[in-house]
Amino acid sequence: MSARAFPIILSAHRFNVINSLLERKIEKRPDRVRLQGRILFLTEDPELIKRQLAGEDLPWDTKTPANNPKLRDDISTDEITPAHYCFYFDETLGEIPYLGLKCGSATPIGRGEVKRGGFVCAVSGKRRGKGSSREQSPYAEMCAGIQVVIAENIERIYKQNCQNLGVLTSTDFSLIDRIRGGQEIPLSEFTAGEDEITRQVIEYGGLFPFNVARMQKKVFLPPIKSFVKPEISGKVRRDTVPPMTLAEKIFARHMINDKGEVGVAAVKPGDTGFAQADLRFSHEYVTPMAAIFFERYVGKDAKVNDASSIIFFRDHLTFLDEVISEEKKKLGLLDLATQLKLKQQEFAARQGIKLHGELKDRKGSEGICHSIVLESYALPGQLNIGSDSHTPHVGAIGCVAFGIGTTDVFNSWITKDVRVKVPESVKIVIRGKKHANVTAKDLILKILSLDYVRSGKALAKVMEYAGEAIEQLSVDERATMTNMAAEIGGFTGIVAPDKKAVDFLVERRGMDRKKAEAMIGGLYSDKDAPYAHVIELDAAEITPMVATPGDPGNGKYVRDLNTPVPVEIAYGGTCTAGKNEDMDMYAAVLADALKHGKGIADSVKFYIQFGSQETREYCLRKGYLDVFQKAGAIVIEPSCGACINAGPGVSTRPDQVVISAQNRNFPGRSGPGQMYLASPLTVAASAVAGYIVEYEPSEKKELVGA
Repeated sequence: MSARAFPIILSAHRFNVINSLLERKIEKRPDRVRLQGRILFLTEDPELIKRQLAGEDLPWDTKTPANNPKLRDDISTDEITPAHYCFYFDETLGEIPYLGLKCGSATPIGRGEVKRGGFVCAVSGKRRGKGSSREQSPYAEMCAGIQVVIAENIERIYKQNCQNLGVLTSTDFSLIDRIRGGQEIPLSEFTAGEDEITRQVIEYGGLFPFNVARMQKKVFLPPIKSFVKPEISGKVRRDTVPPMTLAEKIFARHMINDKGEVGVAAVKPGDTGFAQADLRFSHEYVTPMAAIFFERYVGKDAKVNDASSIIFFRDHLTFLDEVISEEKKKLGLLDLATQLKLKQQEFAARQGIKLHGELKDRKGSEGICHSIVLESYALPGQLNIGSDSHTPHVGAIGCVAFGIGTTDVFNSWITKDVRVKVPESVKIVIRGKKHANVTAKDLILKILSLDYVRSGKALAKVMEYAGEAIEQLSVDERATMTNMAAEIGGFTGIVAPDKKAVDFLVERRGMDRKKAEAMIGGLYSDKDAPYAHVIELDAAEITPMVATPGDPGNGKYVRDLNTPVPVEIAYGGTCTAGKNEDMDMYAAVLADALKHGKGIADSVKFYIQFGSQETREYCLRKGYLDVFQKAGAIVIEPSCGACINAGPGVSTRPDQVVISAQNRNFPGRSGPGQMYLASPLTVAASAVAGYIVEYEPSEKKELVGA
């Protein structure tokens, strides 16, 4: 491949970086793997795990799986590395893996036990690594000695993070006997079925050595063949581009072609390559670890590529000091969290990168990364990457946006691009008109409860939302749908931009209307575009939903709860539910209650947290702060807060019931309590009633006051 293949990297002001990397010695890992150590089976039975940690090797029948104990499904990254321990960004993480793993009501794994156990392989069931994009999870496993992860299926970001770090992954349970027997296993068995680029990333032992080999022209990048169809009309031949989905069109615009230029005529699912990112962002949970990788592998004085298209955020841990336990303070975790903030500030200042940080005049942040990116940065047709699994949030205005891990982040600072395997798309069509008390959150909780999603068939696919019910949603509400593509395990979520997207850009950004209208031209799926699957729902059949504790996929209708569920904490906020229209909903319910002489139930604390300062200003203009205060709600400045166990609204007891408008309720994510997920309307109505209820405007049905 010619030097023209890297025009982004090889610009004049990058030679100080490139020269050092061009001279770096890079070699592939051996083509045969021998793993010497034990296998840890992450079972549902906590006693079996404890016995393994005590030194017993669990028998496992690879030929008759029915004879084996049940493996834990749906192990989230919150369980692999609980949020507070992600404040470590070095090899100390090797003491942490699986500290949050729930088996029934037990958490059987203690600090350092995996590392002391001499395990080289960890085995689990379906949907391993779901949830957060935190690379601390596979990094913790790697530092504890885990070299191979085996599971029935593996979430996209987690798997890619493993590959980027050099941790091997497989869905082949027959490897168990061979690992136990100390046999040599061809590396090709871990690359089988992978695309050409992923195969080479695995062979080089990670993304960074692969990218160095890429710069040294040692690797093969398969060209993306524009599979245009020749058509003859008379004596004239015309090449026609085949039908593509909206996401595929955007990928085609951003893929780097074999001449090193940006853009190809067409792509199809399975095409692999590198896509240039319009925007790259990260927050204080990830930036410091990425910065350390950058300084270690590239150089302390090296400069990032195009700092103007990189944004940092201080949004996750702003209120941590208010909820962190004394025990964790004694472990030094609060001090570590402060170091995260300082490292990000220092790196941003040295690199000239925009940092949306803490407020100067009061406690809080400028806003949650996803909220600010939607309000101020993302544009239709863009390709954006961020260090957070909820990066698809901005798909609400018709751009492809997806979460990446730490290694992808720091590599993108060098190359300005990201490794991509063009995903298949799933079309989710919601027809008809929704009920007035049904919101986007109810629609997505319904989708999450479907067998197609729960079984993992939607993993790593684009979720394209369409149909009359989606068209009726505002951009804020569409963002709830695209944001929670992360809970589906999808690659991203997207809605074709239309007049509502144009209005959003005009009204919220001050953009010229003609410019905004031109921007959405061609951004729709072609009529005959191929989909991996089509889901069709009737909005009229969907009533307010909750997801019962443990998983966002545990969806059921509120009216189907067998007995009243009293709540102690109600929480409205986060990127998913801290937007302008979410505030409209909280305010509507509370104003309705006040009109009837009611407020928040005495037994409930209701926290409302803004997603951004722009949303706070919106609430001031609308008079919502007075409504919230009079009703008895506790209003909080922007931050991710309770959603990641780092702010007011977290539970403190296992028996405490929480109803929250956030996006996840994995075990331990927001404290030890029992968390139900619901819409802003349901959360606010439940805060007034004192137990989980559907919201109905007072002229139809009065809320039951406490």
